[in-house]
Amino acid sequence: MFEISIYQLFILASGSILFGLYLLIKGGDWMIDAAVFVARKTGLSPLFIGATIISFGTSVPELFTSVNANLSGFPGIALGNVLGSNVANILLVLGATAMIFTVTATARDLIKDLSMMLLATAILSYGMLTNVLTPTFGLLMFAVLAAFVFYQYKTDGIEIPQDDDAGGGTIETMQAALLILVGGVVALAIGSELLVQGAVAAGTALGVPEAVIGMTVVAFGTSLPELSTCIAAARKQSVGLILGNVIGSNTFNILSIVGLTAIIKPLAVDPVLLGIELWVTIGVTVGFSIWMLTVGKLNKPVGVVMVCAYVLFIALQYLAPELLI
Repeated sequence: MFEISIYQLFILASGSILFGLYLLIKGGDWMIDAAVFVARKTGLSPLFIGATIISFGTSVPELFTSVNANLSGFPGIALGNVLGSNVANILLVLGATAMIFTVTATARDLIKDLSMMLLATAILSYGMLTNVLTPTFGLLMFAVLAAFVFYQYKTDGIEIPQDDDAGGGTIETMQAALLILVGGVVALAIGSELLVQGAVAAGTALGVPEAVIGMTVVAFGTSLPELSTCIAAARKQSVGLILGNVIGSNTFNILSIVGLTAIIKPLAVDPVLLGIELWVTIGVTVGFSIWMLTVGKLNKPVGVVMVCAYVLFIALQYLAPELLI
């Protein structure tokens, strides 16, 4: 049988990861465009679209990746992907965005969504610490999300601006939207498989636990849709889309991704993730929420600190893993 070297394995794994990420990003973009077009045709407002459809759309790569990883026998990647994505969304995505455009908001505008994100984080922490991420627990998580989305829909009453181009601008018919939606699902399915298998192979070549790979490489890759969306929103000075995208995505990451993954197959908790990874996720989420409710502003200096903190956390995963246990 033909054998390959560690170097060759790493190169092949890197190619699989990069192409998988490309398909995930493109598939996510197609799904968002199609979903926003459908939402507009049904008369939904921009607030509801941004807080639910776009947030869920940018979380679709994480969903496919985590479900695929868990079904393939790599639960560490499935959970590590969610934890890492939430950390990346706040420290990297918002940090990089704040370096371009000062993000400001009032506590009144954020209290509802931040409270939901904190509740979702608390539910996930309980599930991980007690190791009860079963189908029943997953159904409970998804039910909480469904109730929150329904509440947002019932309380949303903002009119739709005609010049909003958050997505779907190139789609003209419902048939085209459905075709693009199917294409996005196919791209996501193939991309998630390539990303998971590439990540596992890369971890094997480097001798790094799968949970760490999920927390870093996979999480960073699946957070790219949020990063591109927020940077585009920063250029348009759209604070609502920036914060709504990140806060909504973090909530969806937990309640929909972990919930659906556990419903399909019980999700085992990798002990590696019960170390500082979980507590960093909790700390970053709580710290960000307190900052926005009290200070209410992310400017360039704060953004630099946030990005540096993310780079340090990722570096520690590889350079000093003993500190993270």
